[in-house]
Amino acid sequence: MSRDFVGALLQLNAEKQVSREQLIRTVEDAIAAAYRRVANEEDIHVQIDADSGRIRVYRARIAATDPIEEEQQLTHFTLDEARQHKADAIPGELVEIEELDGDTFGRIGAQTAKQVVLQRLREAERDAVFDQFADKEGELVTGTVNRVEPRAMILDMGKGVEGVLATTEQSPLEHYRIGQNVKAYVLEVRRTPRGPALFVSRTHKGFLKRLFELEVPEIHNGTVEIRAIAREAGSRSKVAVGSRQEGLDPVGATVGQRGARVQSVVAELGGEKIDVIPWNDDRATFVANALSPAQVLSVEIDEGPPPRANVTVPERMLSLAIGREGQNARLAARLTGLRIDIRSDVSVAEAKAAASREPAPAAPVDQVELAQESMDDDGAPVPAVEAIESAVATKPAKKPAAKAAPKATAAATKPRASRAKAAAEPEPVAVAVAAEAAPKKPRARKAKAADEVAS
Repeated sequence: MSRDFVGALLQLNAEKQVSREQLIRTVEDAIAAAYRRVANEEDIHVQIDADSGRIRVYRARIAATDPIEEEQQLTHFTLDEARQHKADAIPGELVEIEELDGDTFGRIGAQTAKQVVLQRLREAERDAVFDQFADKEGELVTGTVNRVEPRAMILDMGKGVEGVLATTEQSPLEHYRIGQNVKAYVLEVRRTPRGPALFVSRTHKGFLKRLFELEVPEIHNGTVEIRAIAREAGSRSKVAVGSRQEGLDPVGATVGQRGARVQSVVAELGGEKIDVIPWNDDRATFVANALSPAQVLSVEIDEGPPPRANVTVPERMLSLAIGREGQNARLAARLTGLRIDIRSDVSVAEAKAAASREPAPAAPVDQVELAQESMDDDGAPVPAVEAIESAVATKPAKKPAAKAAPKATAAATKPRASRAKAAAEPEPVAVAVAAEAAPKKPRARKAKAADEVAS
């Protein structure tokens, strides 16, 4: 019977992929739990010899020096009681009290032990599988499509483990069928009542990185490094690569001869477009590379915050640089971590020309203030014509003299400077000046002449 027990342990070790030591420890705990249920005692322990398969059942308690609490009455005893069974017992040591006969276990006890052993073995198997898959977070796994649910697709990962590929983690270009082998990127490993479950994705940018590691040996061994990835699953992706070896072209190594390597990745992704661009430590150059395939004339980096890049492209390249619905510019911004503003060279030139044509504003002359402040240094009033002339002398004429005074006929009798002033000023000002400057002498002269004729 002992040989049969050892053979059963070896068979379980091969089938369940659980270590022999863990199997023995699990069976010991299960048999001890069954004995405690049958005997209604808590101080029963089981020990199994892995070589012979002999099962030893005994009672033992823990020696304690502190006062024993009520819930510890069945598993602890005092140090003096412990030294009655073992002279050199120390506090905290498990001291054996007596050995029990395992043959008197009984049929009911054996059935209970069987159920407990099977339950503990399932738990041990799940723990072993969980530990095996827990290290696969961030790795690439392959599963078989088992069933399709409304919100997810279930993959069979082997060993009773299921992979959950949610609808949000599936590419819109791909369609799956039952029994199809599917590669996926492990996001998380969780414990569930039915065992460990893997939550996987095919839209994560890490999935694209792992595919390149499979197809490109230089990326796998670290000679070529993927520095940044921006991805819109099912549509387009941008991958920035850099070389750690001098003289090695990272883009050529990633693309492969005639694009063979990158085409393998594209085929796995269902036709998703991939742009491979060289990494550059200079941010302006990197932004220009990220906007590929558009040609870039100049890039100006504004440190912000937030940092941004002002990019100038040829007029014919503007739509290509922005991309359909802004996709190319959006992916370039994610790849570089900068906000990108794109303008054409024509719009930049027009903006500069408009800025250069705009004149500087001239300070207006307030005629009312001139009329109110027309006083000389001694406080005597100054004729309005002279005050306006002195003010206008410092102000450039807005209109030519020939067009400014078509109706200033009353100013013909004024001095030359006054006529020039009247011609330079707008029409209402000229008329007002003429009316104020010309004294009412002609009427007085006419009255004097009439008196002389009468006499």
